[in-house]
Amino acid sequence: MRLLLLCSCIIITAVFQNSLPLKQYHVQNIGDKHLEVSGDGSSKLWEKAIELTDFTYPWEKEKVPFTSFKALHNDKWLFCLFQVKDSDINVYVDKNQKSDVLYSDRVELFLRKDPDMTPYFGLEIDPHARVYDYEAYYKGKHNAEWTWPTGHFIVKANINMDGYTVEFALSKESLKQLGLLNGKKLEAGLFRGNCIEIIKDSNSNIKWISWMKPDSSTPNFHIPSSFGILELD
Repeated sequence: MRLLLLCSCIIITAVFQNSLPLKQYHVQNIGDKHLEVSGDGSSKLWEKAIELTDFTYPWEKEKVPFTSFKALHNDKWLFCLFQVKDSDINVYVDKNQKSDVLYSDRVELFLRKDPDMTPYFGLEIDPHARVYDYEAYYKGKHNAEWTWPTGHFIVKANINMDGYTVEFALSKESLKQLGLLNGKKLEAGLFRGNCIEIIKDSNSNIKWISWMKPDSSTPNFHIPSSFGILELD
């Protein structure tokens, strides 16, 4: 009986955790206007966007450095803007290939097809606008050879006195083709890798920043609890 009660409690706890409400961010509609991706977020249209600054250090005790995210959409595109304060930008350049991004300061957008993450897609973008994009499955394969469909992804970045800005656009056509845009919702993770030190031939010293607080005692964004909702108004 005690074993049965224990199993029941575990099941109830798991169901409760899976049913917790996800954070939501409302993406404003700019109608028939087109936003020119400049890399510095200078378009006046960004004034219409809600600024999201609800980022935390899930695995650090210190104060999190400023990170903001904005998004807008029109009939054809989803526009995203990360603005980062960073007094010590670290960008790893070796062969200048996409894997260099993994050792650098960067912002990240994950998009998943469903809560089971079958599959999900990652876009990790550094201050030089280099992109590490991939397709992956939860606790499964990670395909770094995959790239976002050609012509459906525009990205630019800018380094400034306070830090850096990453601005990009994803076509709604590609989001639908990949099974990511369900009605007016996108299941998304928003993250930042704050690179403290580049360590050659090894993993760089990176402190991880997230919108959601993942249900993990060690740094890991590649789990279901790291996702929230982008609601297209």
